[in-house]
Amino acid sequence: MARTFQVGDTFTHVRQCDRLRPVYYAGASGDYNPIHIDPEVGRLAGFNGVILQGLCTLGWAVEAVAVFVGDPGLVRRVKVRFSRPVLPEDTVTFQGRVTAVADGRMSTEVTATNQRGEPVLRGAVVETSLG
Repeated sequence: MARTFQVGDTFTHVRQCDRLRPVYYAGASGDYNPIHIDPEVGRLAGFNGVILQGLCTLGWAVEAVAVFVGDPGLVRRVKVRFSRPVLPEDTVTFQGRVTAVADGRMSTEVTATNQRGEPVLRGAVVETSLG
């Protein structure tokens, strides 16, 4: 039986950015921007070291929705606005809320905060098909 979704349905998804995640993501994505792999460059940019690639944070947001709907193949469209970078050792909590369900599609708004309560992602919208 297919799962049904309603406007107002919510979910939470948590990811930990371990110390090596920016390096692993650089290898997987080819994004070797020095701010992601060289702590000195990160410090020169005003951080305490490297920062996680934004596309990895976006990937985690999409993963949160995919887990919620039960199939990553249902994701159709993504819009995102980054608020601040994710740092190694950050714990990122994604909160999702269904905002629309119509015509075989669903829109979900996703926000994310780090363990300090600082927003790292705002106004993200992930659109999915419903089977």
